[in-house]
Amino acid sequence: MKDTMINLFNDYSSLIIFLHVFSAIIWVGGMIALRFAVHFTMQDIEKPQVKLGLILNYLKRFFDIVRPMIGLLLVTAVIMSMALGFKGTDLNIFVHIKEAIWSIMTVVFVIIYLKRNSAQRYYEASDFKSAKESLEVIAKYLIPLNIILGLLALYLGITLRGF
Repeated sequence: MKDTMINLFNDYSSLIIFLHVFSAIIWVGGMIALRFAVHFTMQDIEKPQVKLGLILNYLKRFFDIVRPMIGLLLVTAVIMSMALGFKGTDLNIFVHIKEAIWSIMTVVFVIIYLKRNSAQRYYEASDFKSAKESLEVIAKYLIPLNIILGLLALYLGITLRGF
């Protein structure tokens, strides 16, 4: 298996690195766009029901884009980790830190996904107060947490490539 990963990386290293960085940028960049562009623009909408409906729709569409990016990020990370052989080097700690960060981000993503689905059910039941409360946790805490973690992971990835 390791030899296959090494050969795959040797033959397609530029593509694998591109897909890895691209998927990370889509995930982290998408969260930044949602939190700092879409979120603040949505505050101009005065009707709470309309605002909630749009936010739920934006999050759903975002998830449709991000889910495959998370999978792509994982696959490319495994290929690079196995092929580049950081095990037994000083850089191995950076690889493990990145793995931990992306794992935490994935868990937070699942929590966001579940909270969004919960908010959707509240919205459909016309319980707009509960829908808003579910979405506020996402906007105030979970997305910012994942943005910070994602930026840190991107920085570590650049650090690894620089060695």
